[in-house]
Amino acid sequence: MKIQQNAKLSVAPMMDWTDRHCRYFHRQMSAHALLYTEMVTAPAVIHGDRDRLLGFDPAEHPVALQLGGSDPAELAQAVRIAADYGYDEINLNVGCPSDRVQSGCFGAVLMERPKLVAECVAAMIAASPVEVTVKCRIGVDDQRPEAVLPAFLETVAQAGVTRFTIHARKAWLKGLSPKENRDIPPLDYGLVHAMKRDFAHLHLSINGGITSLAEAQTHLDAGMDGVMIGRAAYQTPAAVLLAADHVIFGAARAPHTAHEIVMRMLPYIADHLAGGGRLHQVTRHMLGLFAGQPGARGWRRYLSEQAHRDGADTQTVMRALDAMRMSAA
Repeated sequence: MKIQQNAKLSVAPMMDWTDRHCRYFHRQMSAHALLYTEMVTAPAVIHGDRDRLLGFDPAEHPVALQLGGSDPAELAQAVRIAADYGYDEINLNVGCPSDRVQSGCFGAVLMERPKLVAECVAAMIAASPVEVTVKCRIGVDDQRPEAVLPAFLETVAQAGVTRFTIHARKAWLKGLSPKENRDIPPLDYGLVHAMKRDFAHLHLSINGGITSLAEAQTHLDAGMDGVMIGRAAYQTPAAVLLAADHVIFGAARAPHTAHEIVMRMLPYIADHLAGGGRLHQVTRHMLGLFAGQPGARGWRRYLSEQAHRDGADTQTVMRALDAMRMSAA
């Protein structure tokens, strides 16, 4: 399957959440959805612990690396380094509204500098063996999205980008926290749909406030090429991902159950522990697996309390299943 097809449904890059353990867990539920790393800054890639920042399990494919930065030369160098790790896509962050990102002149603030974004992606494309994409907002602060967004897409597309993911909210860089920026600025799905009509040659995915496969399918039926889901895929992963291959990608086989996903995770967890890792580093991403099911609170509580303890292992996970059954009784 080509990565453009995988992008029909993707899980958003989310800081502190979509690390390699989270992505492996999500991959057990969907073979086809496109997964994204947390944002990694270009300077971190160049100067930091590359294996820790960039390493991933081959089972995670298809997986995209999201980079943050605004220096074309730095971004190109980071792309060349990342090429050795075998990512399926490189994505530039033009959407993150955090103070740290603003001070570094990257993320959503770059919506105000489309020509610089074009220079960045041109340098990245020249250095990359795989497709370079952009994730952006519809605008920031006092910008008029209906004017800014089409001009941004046109300018950056001229530099060679053909695939964008658009978060259908402005980023309010003055006065709102990053958390508030995920909820308070109003969604404008209509504008993003209009961009697909106006830029039919571009592959456009929509992001922001989408919480279910039914909502995702509505956007696809309206003409969008892809849908990116963030917090719902993390907080209620079974509801979003277990049926994704069947509902979104047309796979014939029946979805796994949440219980089967736990069993599929046990060898991975054992390998992680054998390598010196801690149980909670993996299971913190699994707390919402049974959300909405009887006994889910017992599962979450047991893992939350026990997975940090010395000696916690795969048996701890099995006991969490027991706790769930007892809680449901």
